[in-house]
Amino acid sequence: MHRLLTFAGLLVSIAAAACGEGQGQAQGEAGGPAAFPPVEVKTITLAARPLPQSTEYVSTIRSLRSITVQPQVEGIVREIFVMAGARVGLGQPLVQIDPDKQQATVTAAESQRLSREADLAFAKQQLARMQKLNDAGAVSLAELEQAETASKNAEAQLAAVQSQIKESQVELQYYRVTAPSAGVVGEIVIRQGDRVTQSTVITTIDQPEGLEAYISVPLERAMDLMPGLTVELLGSDGQVIASDPISFIAPRADDATQTVLVKARLRQMPATIRVMQYVRARIIWTNEPTLAVPIVAVTRLAGQQFVFVAEQNEKGFVARQKAVRLGDVLGEDYIVRGGLEPGARVIVSNVQKLGDGAPVKPS
Repeated sequence: MHRLLTFAGLLVSIAAAACGEGQGQAQGEAGGPAAFPPVEVKTITLAARPLPQSTEYVSTIRSLRSITVQPQVEGIVREIFVMAGARVGLGQPLVQIDPDKQQATVTAAESQRLSREADLAFAKQQLARMQKLNDAGAVSLAELEQAETASKNAEAQLAAVQSQIKESQVELQYYRVTAPSAGVVGEIVIRQGDRVTQSTVITTIDQPEGLEAYISVPLERAMDLMPGLTVELLGSDGQVIASDPISFIAPRADDATQTVLVKARLRQMPATIRVMQYVRARIIWTNEPTLAVPIVAVTRLAGQQFVFVAEQNEKGFVARQKAVRLGDVLGEDYIVRGGLEPGARVIVSNVQKLGDGAPVKPS
């Protein structure tokens, strides 16, 4: 009885196996296991559009009308009337140098003038007396001429003293240093109590309407420079605060830095800019229409950059990996230098899930 039960179980197992084999063959004949579903992706169609291609540098703001203020006399600084950064007008006092010594010179010259005036008055009286005596025949002509000479000498001595007084008074005015022009006061390098000479630099005065941006451009971009290219100055927030054309390109390179000096004259002075300030500057090389791809669409493998392009075949869309040459970054895009043509459908999402030839479903 036991043997009959075992034989019946064996028959059931063989039948089940045969049934499973038949079902597997039927499924294989129907096409095998189901294929992976296509990956849903977003695409953009490439088209050339105007894009400002630029390079950012650091510029220095300098003044075309920067005046160095130096005293015309020597002495001790008694008082400083202005502060660095202040706006001054023409003739406004800047510094007072101790004038006591020069004032004493003027006072002494004034006393000499009084003496010379008295001498001249006496000489004229003598001349008048000699003239009357000569008319009466009491003195000789030689004595009269001698009196005339004394009077002329007294006049000349008085004129010399008056000239000396005038010169001393003019020099006395130099002890108060005034602004030679209107503008903005630079750094004041002296302090109260310092001794200054005619070679001492007190400060500078810059006129705001004559500013230039100085930019040092590396030699590898020097060949692209030309007058008229736009220079944009950027504020701390990255916004454009001034836009002016290149007005000067140095004919020679700086041998120490291997750069070429470029200048752009500022037609209007932004309120946030000061002379000798460092400012971010951007040179716009071209605005020609060009291709660009989003940064998120680019992958890198072994130093080469790739993008995936959706291509259509008889079964649908597949992702094709394309090697590309990319240029500068503009905002959130790369400039395309090669590898792509207008009209290509570049995949910009789920790039990390793709491989070359993978089925995709563009949206």
